[in-house]
Amino acid sequence: MIIMSFCVACGHKTEQKIPLGDHKVRRVCTHCGNIHYENPKVICGALALWEDKVLLCRRAIEPRYGLWTLPAGYMELFETMEQGAARETREEAEAEIEIEQLYCMYNIPRIGQIYVLFKAQLKDGIFGAGEESIESRLFEEHEIPWGELAFPSVEHTLRHYFEDRKKQVFPMHLETLGTRLDHTG
Repeated sequence: MIIMSFCVACGHKTEQKIPLGDHKVRRVCTHCGNIHYENPKVICGALALWEDKVLLCRRAIEPRYGLWTLPAGYMELFETMEQGAARETREEAEAEIEIEQLYCMYNIPRIGQIYVLFKAQLKDGIFGAGEESIESRLFEEHEIPWGELAFPSVEHTLRHYFEDRKKQVFPMHLETLGTRLDHTG
């Protein structure tokens, strides 16, 4: 939790209190009354596919340096989730994608994140490694480095995809990760 000791609007001190009409303790400016909300971060990314292969990036940054992930990252202001997924894929894998559908959405309350992944096609099979990636690579199902995946959301998405591919039906998956009910998160 981030403590906002000073107001981002006017610079005066904040205090903890329950604002009128609210039910949670928040940081509130003692001078201008600005309420400092702490809300979940949205991560958006892509399950980028090319000829029955999945694009994965090996992380060149923390957390989880050196492990494999789907291209994804924090959504920016003034962009849609689809734009964010395409931007992250471009930044991390130097690849352009065509988004097909919303595929997986994960609530991760223990770290205050919402993870949104789109099923997409890699344009022309072209990719590389951006600054946040050591390398990028296309994997067939039997090549997936299951023990070297960076995040539970990546593993869940890949398992959904390979199972759905058998039936050629790709429903949207919504799950909560990181609870006592989910021992992998």
